[in-house]
Amino acid sequence: EKLIDGGVFLLNAPYSASEIWDRLPQEVQQEIISKKAKFWVIDGIALGKKLGLGARINMIMQTAFFSISGVLPKDKAIEAIKKAIVKTYGAKGEKVVNMNFAAVDAAVQALEEVKYPTAVTSKAKRPPIVPDYSPDFVKNVTAEIIAGRGDNLPVSAFPDDGTYMTGTTQYEKRNIAVDIPVWEPEVCIQCNICALVCPHAAIRPKVFDAGFVSKAPKDFKYIKAMTKQFEGKYYALQVAPEDCTGCVLCVNACPAYKKNPDGTKSERKAINMALQAPIREKERTNWEFFLNVLPETDPATYNIETPKGSQFAKPLFEFSGACAGCGETPYVKLMSQLFGDRALCANATGCSSIYGGNLPTTPYCKRPDGRGPVWSNSLFEDNAEFGFGMRLTADKLKAYAAELVQELVPEMYDELMNADQSNQAGIEEQRKRVASLVQRLERMNGSDKVLALKNIANFLVKKSIWIIGGDGWAYDIGYGGLDHVMASGLNVNVLVLDTEVYSNTGGQMSKATPRASTALFAAAGKPTAKKDLGLMMMAYGNVYVAQVAMGASHNQAVKAFVEAEKYNGPSIIIAYSHCIAHGIDMEHGMDEEEKAVKSGHWLLYRYNPDLAAQGKNPLQLDSKEPTMKFEEYAYSENRYRTLIAKDAPRAKALIELGQQDCDRRWNLYRQLATMDYSKVAK
Repeated sequence: EKLIDGGVFLLNAPYSASEIWDRLPQEVQQEIISKKAKFWVIDGIALGKKLGLGARINMIMQTAFFSISGVLPKDKAIEAIKKAIVKTYGAKGEKVVNMNFAAVDAAVQALEEVKYPTAVTSKAKRPPIVPDYSPDFVKNVTAEIIAGRGDNLPVSAFPDDGTYMTGTTQYEKRNIAVDIPVWEPEVCIQCNICALVCPHAAIRPKVFDAGFVSKAPKDFKYIKAMTKQFEGKYYALQVAPEDCTGCVLCVNACPAYKKNPDGTKSERKAINMALQAPIREKERTNWEFFLNVLPETDPATYNIETPKGSQFAKPLFEFSGACAGCGETPYVKLMSQLFGDRALCANATGCSSIYGGNLPTTPYCKRPDGRGPVWSNSLFEDNAEFGFGMRLTADKLKAYAAELVQELVPEMYDELMNADQSNQAGIEEQRKRVASLVQRLERMNGSDKVLALKNIANFLVKKSIWIIGGDGWAYDIGYGGLDHVMASGLNVNVLVLDTEVYSNTGGQMSKATPRASTALFAAAGKPTAKKDLGLMMMAYGNVYVAQVAMGASHNQAVKAFVEAEKYNGPSIIIAYSHCIAHGIDMEHGMDEEEKAVKSGHWLLYRYNPDLAAQGKNPLQLDSKEPTMKFEEYAYSENRYRTLIAKDAPRAKALIELGQQDCDRRWNLYRQLATMDYSKVAK
């Protein structure tokens, strides 16, 4: 509808000029006809795959635009584009420049003009912006913003207190994936690793009773569940076809390979990528059955504190707007599965605040009983203090509730205040006690104290405070506040999503940026070593500290989250997060994390002060001795490799210093992990 009369309409689609017209909805056909538009089509995705660019088709589409728009003469436009390619990508090497040159030339040849009739011929109508089952607010407000018509909404349509409903990403249905994973049940070992690494919670497992088999759609896949606790039940792994971004992380993380007839390992896995469009409808039906008919897996049948078990818990962070293949969101999703029902989250400005609290939709959601993360955003400089305030408030309300219980219902005081809430089962039992308390209060007179206790009784259930942000916040701008909160001794959990660069604001250098890496304000490679935030926090002695990389060890990552939350004091988890700003193929992001660990650049460890009280060394070094040179890891990423073209001698010198950093770090931590603490406890 924004197309001008006689304008040019360029469509990227997997159909030729002779096929595309009847694939368009009636409304779109009518707009093109009534405005006498020139209509062009190009299959940019297929061309990008052919040229080795994958889904990075910006150069193809830019060339196509200038070729047909008339903004510049075609030859001058192409000449200008190629000059820009050299300027932009020259430092990344001749191969990258030539690939983009090839994309320009191929785009010109691939353009097709569509000759269309003078009347609408399509039988299809444009689908609604959001599904019909969406809540009224989503239909009337969220959908209008998604459609680009938000400016037309009156102020009265918006929440008057600024509080937005959560869990609205499930209605967006962006359909951005060209290919999505398809499950092969007979190959699957039911490890759930694919679900663990999925950045968008778009692939999920469930175990269910045999009675649901007869209710399943005809194309719904399932298989007998493995392991003794699931005996007699069935297992399903389902993809959300319209929410998946097609990042391929799940496929690359899958450890199960299909065998050839001769018993050798084939290239196919338990999940493999396939075109989304031909299977969209049936997989949508399967997803709706999986989500709405199949019950959640019975928590009594699995251990949530394991990689496999954690993925049976409903993600309370789903379908965010993060980059396809994002390295940060798997950690946020894991936090939501383990603790989301009782989490209060303070989120520093950055990538995690943009995909975590963006309009028009919100990825944080809730369980069927209405429980889910409470989330709010704060600035770089005070996010730790913001989360600290949440802890103080929760503690004060709990203390006041305890006073009121002792005064109003003293016979319930001991069972409420001495309840074991060290695991999920204990927390659910405490919720039952609180519900019983509220029922008793309902039968009492409506005094101010009774009303107050009814309002704050929920704070007798354990609250999990999570302070979340990136390395720009934790290492740099917000470090003073973070240090203050860590030194407080109070029970807060900090999650640092460490991409080693200011990802959200353009890739500037931070104190987390490693030596030899290039970045904005470090075009010649950062000359100094990365700040060791974990070591600094360990110096307090009473702070739980863990450094994790999900791509290197799923077990260690989950274990660290569980231990950190159980520790009755301040904890900090520093999570290596691969990023598009690293200049990597995001499909292999988890592989890059593993390389970082194998080279010794990123050590896996857990520092638990509770162990020191037992006469044990609190530092558990989970990494093995490095088996890869720092150079091999570093030069698999453009952020390091680009310096070679600019200044090869400097690149060589910095890489050598980077290797020394790895060696020094390993030797230091190895010695710390072998210290004798038997006399410390005494």
